[in-house]
Amino acid sequence: MRGLEAVVRTVLGRRLLRDATQPIAVGLSGGGDSVALTLMIHDWAREAARPVVVLSVDHGLQPEAAGWTATCAELAATLGHRFRALTWTGGKPATGLPAAARTARHRLLAEAAREAGASVLLLGHTGDDRLEADAMRRAGSTTPDPREWAPSPAWPEGRGLFLLRPMLDLRRADLRAWLTAGGQRWVDDPANADLRYARPRARREILVGAPSDRIADPPLVLASRATHQAGMIMIPRQELRNASATDLQRLVAMACVCAGGGARRPATARIERVAEALRGPGAVVATLAGSRIEADLAQVRFFREAGEIARSGAPVLQVASGQTVVWDGRFEIAALDRDGQLTRLAGLARSLPRDQQAALQALPPAARGGLPAMICEDGLITCPALDGTAANLIPDRLAAAAGLVDRELRQESLPRA
Repeated sequence: MRGLEAVVRTVLGRRLLRDATQPIAVGLSGGGDSVALTLMIHDWAREAARPVVVLSVDHGLQPEAAGWTATCAELAATLGHRFRALTWTGGKPATGLPAAARTARHRLLAEAAREAGASVLLLGHTGDDRLEADAMRRAGSTTPDPREWAPSPAWPEGRGLFLLRPMLDLRRADLRAWLTAGGQRWVDDPANADLRYARPRARREILVGAPSDRIADPPLVLASRATHQAGMIMIPRQELRNASATDLQRLVAMACVCAGGGARRPATARIERVAEALRGPGAVVATLAGSRIEADLAQVRFFREAGEIARSGAPVLQVASGQTVVWDGRFEIAALDRDGQLTRLAGLARSLPRDQQAALQALPPAARGGLPAMICEDGLITCPALDGTAANLIPDRLAAAAGLVDRELRQESLPRA
């Protein structure tokens, strides 16, 4: 069974830094897969002198969950690692429960990992999870393949955080045999056998077989051609015309989600229509995923559609002095020195200081109203995206989505907490 550990160690060595000081976060449910992962990362981290923080989520859906969390805490204590129990509180949806639970789990894990100072969260998905995803897609689901290395899907909670799944080439049965040989115990969630849900039905179908040989999408080098200004993504139009259809569509989807500050990928048919228009000769104006796309002969610009902010409910935030907030999924505004209110700039541009009004003129008119405005208690109105008090989250997010970051970031490179 040493071969299982060698597979995981190879992935860890490729993705993690041995000489970093920040902790590695690992999600532990108490199931066999996550128990095996926790034991394997323990051995690797001990040799590398890296701290580990163990995170467990109680979804509030099973009466046994409190006991499972206690089992996870016991394992973490035995190994000498920090442990934190997380709970999904509030109402639960009557439909779409697995997807809602997955979204809540990613959010809770991302928040806790970032608070601990980690830039990587390890998850115990295996080759069986890949087979299950294949089976679910054949049945009509849009479930994506779990990827070895990917940015956290929780946004903005997971900004700067990457997910690492080092066991995707291993099978669940082999891992359980490895645990049994080592005298280890694990829990079995009865929800995994509840055939009302798609994944347990898929799990029943994949008792035999091997994970597909699907190759993950390569890094999208096209995204590295982009430049950024005040929340706007810009790329020469000729770069898009020279790109393959696949790369162009990937770039359009990523740029729209990142510039729009959201998390939902646009529909494929809409992406294809916009990409085809950008390949053509004429000017293009379109809206996709909350992002406005403007293209002339020389350049394509992606930026937040100000009208979409209003239609979706403008993110008006009351901010206290010293507080750090993320506004509209695009800007992180930290260490404010006064109380105030954050809202969109539309209708307030004439009240900005003169230097900021001048800077605003360098942006397309349609891009201006979607920037943040800080209305201070003393009446001063300023634009954090122009006065240097806001960190633009879009460049790093686009690079992560495009696969241009392929291993753990050092602590000094992480976004502000």
